[in-house]
Amino acid sequence: MISFFLPRESNNYRAKLLHHNILLLFIAFIFTSSFLLEIIKVNFPSVLGIQTNITVDQLLVLTNEKRAEYGFSPLTLNNQLSNAAGLKAEDMFAKDYWAHNSPDGKTPWVFIRGAGYDYVYAGENLARGFNSAEEVVSAWMASPKHRDNVLFKNYSDVGFSVATGKLNGQDTVLIVEEFGSQGAVPIASSRAEQPIATSSSTRNVVIPKVFAGSTLDKKPILNSLSFPLNLDRVLLAVFIFVFILDMIVTERKRIIRLVGHNTDHILFLVLIVLFVAIFSKGVIL
Repeated sequence: MISFFLPRESNNYRAKLLHHNILLLFIAFIFTSSFLLEIIKVNFPSVLGIQTNITVDQLLVLTNEKRAEYGFSPLTLNNQLSNAAGLKAEDMFAKDYWAHNSPDGKTPWVFIRGAGYDYVYAGENLARGFNSAEEVVSAWMASPKHRDNVLFKNYSDVGFSVATGKLNGQDTVLIVEEFGSQGAVPIASSRAEQPIATSSSTRNVVIPKVFAGSTLDKKPILNSLSFPLNLDRVLLAVFIFVFILDMIVTERKRIIRLVGHNTDHILFLVLIVLFVAIFSKGVIL
């Protein structure tokens, strides 16, 4: 077993894990496992499916904490705005778009009015692909336009939807945040007319009871958003470790061999890890 990780005479002074035939087996394993995971995800969603720990309660508390830091009054969770957020999320999954306005021209204000909320001011923040409510709110606060929505003094109400589904060909967790304040005359402010921050089948959409603040029900055993990614990271980490170990042992024992360039291999794998980390981050709109 040790010959799999350390260069020895029995493995021609190169860890067996780094031999070409073993590397080819691992590549085949990665492609095969990706195919099998997709089959499991489609046919056994209770085993492998989308799950999230983000709740409406967390989003509300964090949003109001940020407002309090800047001296603004807290927002009240509004059922109508929450329903509007749920309708917007469902529409995005159904029509497969990542934008404030739908392909058929529906603006966020259509969903807000459709939920029965007559507004004087209204705004929208969107987020997708985040692992926690803290990450979502931090990302909004790091963006000037989204932060302006969170901290707008004339908003009094807010509604959220946390929904899961396939968007632009990828399984994702979608967060919709609708802001508003009501008055006698339902006229959108200039902020609403130009939102500041603001396929798949709708059958795959899971919209929680947004005013209950609970997480999504019926969580699968494995999270399809993180499990394949974590598996890839583990494999990459193993190979990086073996390359480093191989390089240290050959240097200490002064082993001379024709096959080398471990440093190049390590840098290449590190770049892959960085690439995966960057592109697996959530995005806001």
